[in-house]
Amino acid sequence: MYAWILSLHVLAATVWTGGHLILSLTILPGVLKNKDIEFIRRFESSYETIGIPALIIQIFSGLWMAGISLGGRDWFDFSNPVSRLVSYKLLLLFLTFVLAIDARLRIIPRLNKENLISLAFHIVPVTILSVLYVFLGVLYRYGYL
Repeated sequence: MYAWILSLHVLAATVWTGGHLILSLTILPGVLKNKDIEFIRRFESSYETIGIPALIIQIFSGLWMAGISLGGRDWFDFSNPVSRLVSYKLLLLFLTFVLAIDARLRIIPRLNKENLISLAFHIVPVTILSVLYVFLGVLYRYGYL
C-alpha cells in the first residue's frame, strides 16, 4: 500500500511542480512583457482544475506516509531524519499556503496591468518552494537528510 501512496504522491508532485515551472518559465515572462492579464487568468483557471487536486493529494499522501514512517514519534524531532524531512516539508507547505492565500484574497481579485508584477512575486516563490519539495524528497531518498 505504501508504494501506491508514494506513487500518487510523486505523480501529484509532478503535476504541481511541472505546472508551476511551465507557468514561471514560459507563460509568466510573456504575460509580463505583454501585460496579458487574460492569458494568465485562463492558464490559472485551467491549471487549478488539476493543480489544486494535485496539491491536496500531496498533502494527504504526505501526511499519511509521515504517520506510517514516524509512528508515534515526534514529527518535529530534528535528530530523526524522517522527522526532519516532515518538518521541512510542513514548513514549505505553510509558506506555500501563505503565498496562495495572499494571492487569492488580495492580488487576484484586483489583478490589473499595474499590479501584475505582484502576482509574479507570488508565482515565482511558489515555484521555488515546489522545486524544494522535490529536492527534499530526493535528498531524503538518498540519505542526505
